[in-house]
Amino acid sequence: MPPLSLTRLSPLSPRLAAGGARRFLSQRLMIAALTILTLTFSSLPAQAASRLKDVVDFEGVRDNMLIGYGLVVGLSGTGDSLTNSPFTETSLVGMLERLGVNTRGTSMKTKNVAAVMVTATLPAFSSQGSRVDVVVSTLGDAKSLTGGTLLVTPLLGADGEVYAVAQGALAVGGFSAQGQGASVTKGVPTSGRIANGAIVEREIKFRLADLGSMRLSLRNPDFTTANRVAHAINQQLKGEVAVAQDAATVRVLVPDARRHNIVGLLTEIEQIQVSPDQVAKVVIDEQSGVIVMGENVRINTVAIAQGNLTIRITETPQVSQPAPLSQGGTTQAVARTAINVDEGEGKKMGVLSGGVSLQDMVQSLNALGIGPRDMITILQSIKAAGALQADLEVI
Repeated sequence: MPPLSLTRLSPLSPRLAAGGARRFLSQRLMIAALTILTLTFSSLPAQAASRLKDVVDFEGVRDNMLIGYGLVVGLSGTGDSLTNSPFTETSLVGMLERLGVNTRGTSMKTKNVAAVMVTATLPAFSSQGSRVDVVVSTLGDAKSLTGGTLLVTPLLGADGEVYAVAQGALAVGGFSAQGQGASVTKGVPTSGRIANGAIVEREIKFRLADLGSMRLSLRNPDFTTANRVAHAINQQLKGEVAVAQDAATVRVLVPDARRHNIVGLLTEIEQIQVSPDQVAKVVIDEQSGVIVMGENVRINTVAIAQGNLTIRITETPQVSQPAPLSQGGTTQAVARTAINVDEGEGKKMGVLSGGVSLQDMVQSLNALGIGPRDMITILQSIKAAGALQADLEVI
């Protein structure tokens, strides 16, 4: 900063000269501070920006569903009744025969065994010998799986091949207790979980290093978002290596210099910041009365009036007693009915101007005293009138 010059001030006012210098210095410092803040905030990414790893899925990097059928033993009288669950008895007989125990022709009445379905998710790149969690759920009329142990259960993939084998003690979050006059149930005692309960026996053959190009699948397909993703990747890798094929797919060519380190390339792509675009949408859950509206929802000029006819009937019976010392009188209950009719006269029609935002629309509807249930009907009516510039999805 250059030195301040006071030659323009009168030599007869040194106090005024000193004050002016201080004010001028303060202004220069304030301008410098505002400049620094402006440059700092302008260099920050937009608040709506997200990492690509949170927006897209990479080709081949996916989970696989596994399923199996097994038996849980060790239940304290809370298992399947074999008369109502014939598949449990058949499975139990077959298992015992494989172990050298012949039970055919005998009547079994045990209730310590339950037939279950076992499900698991095989993560991408799982190696042989690694472990995954499994979820166990009853098939029959078992009351609880508390204290049970899952016997060896092969887990199959969609191709029918065995990819994992599960076994272990169950952890059940719920419980059930009952007596002759009452019962208590908390959570779901017929479903349990085994942490690291399955061992991976077969690997899925897939090598990233063999890919000359890779496809990125957008979790929320959108043409604008796909174009932004391709542009951001090209800027980061300094070349035309990415192109948006459609609203859901972006193809990335692996540069020759990066073929030896595909993982490093994907790590760099994952951290790229992109601002996803979204269509204007209103999602309505009629069962719970929940309404979720996107930021870009707009409404054309429309007038709204909402009113309901409400009839309220209140019964207030009174007691009529005979006069004192009267003869032949009896005490009787006399009905008293009060009827109140509300025709919604206090509610007025409101006007929403064209192009109003989501916040303006919500404030206007709330000003009319409209609750979530009535708001659902109003939004559907606005959409039917062609004034709602958004997709209306009812779930």
